[in-house]
Amino acid sequence: MNEVLIIDDSQPTVKDSRPLHSFLPTVRRWMREPLLHFLLLGLVLFGVYAYLHRGRGGIESSEQIALTIDDLRLMDGYFESQWHRPPTPAEFQAMVEDKVREEVLYREGLAMGLDKDDTIVKRRMAQKMQFLAEDVAAAHEPSTAELKAWFDKNTEKFALPGRYSFRHIYFSPDKRGKNAQEDAAQALAKISGQPEDSKLAASMGDNFMFQDYYGDRAPSAVAKEFGPQFAVALEKLKPGSWQGPVESGYGWHLVFVDTVIPGRIPAFEEMEPDVKTAWLAEQKATAWQKAYADMRSKYTVLLPAAPSEAAQAPATPPPAKKQVPAGSGEGPL
Repeated sequence: MNEVLIIDDSQPTVKDSRPLHSFLPTVRRWMREPLLHFLLLGLVLFGVYAYLHRGRGGIESSEQIALTIDDLRLMDGYFESQWHRPPTPAEFQAMVEDKVREEVLYREGLAMGLDKDDTIVKRRMAQKMQFLAEDVAAAHEPSTAELKAWFDKNTEKFALPGRYSFRHIYFSPDKRGKNAQEDAAQALAKISGQPEDSKLAASMGDNFMFQDYYGDRAPSAVAKEFGPQFAVALEKLKPGSWQGPVESGYGWHLVFVDTVIPGRIPAFEEMEPDVKTAWLAEQKATAWQKAYADMRSKYTVLLPAAPSEAAQAPATPPPAKKQVPAGSGEGPL
């Protein structure tokens, strides 16, 4: 028969007559239960989590803005790099407050949902994801042997172009009109065989707005100055004589190529820093492409279906109203 005790707080407590040792087997049995162990462990973890997320001084962590020693050192270093002196206490306090203001506004903006459907925020987050993927590749420091092997497979990327030194005589279409090319050809006949610095050659042609002599220029630099057509023609000229006419974006020229330094493939030792930079750029690009492919494979893109021909066809106009002749001189209905 089960015994139920009703205890009245106003009356003296009735003591249980059962001996204490009768509860010990029950306690020992419960202490061996895995479920009890699991519950106790959960309570401990919950308490630790609540303590850690309570923040300093009993303040909720969501209401704390914690600046680390590294944050303060970074602000101090930035100030010194800009002003070449340490900040005063007031200036340092102002920097701290700027940092706090930024964090406050950021958190309040998140709370208001201002980060949702914002193109700039999305773009910035996408950039950070790409930077994280690229940083994985940058963490690996290549050995000299790795760089050398990669250089041997990509020597064309480091080929040094030929370089040209030349003098030119300019014939302006603005002054000579359609005769500029013919005048240049006639001048070439007169100075053929003349040296580069011939006074006769110098007396020919028109004033050029830039230089008459260009030394040690790569084809890309020549193309930028005179146009691609002139640069291609220059590479075909032999050094040591007046040749032309050669057309540029400005008009027509007679050209005396002074020296030509042929292009070449440099040795690895000459280009090792550049090789490392190019190798790292390739590794970053490869890491990013792989990371994006892995992320992209998780998603299915849904696009709207193309409108059907029936939907594209113009609506049929309603039939015109028929006019019924009216009698007794009345107008149409």
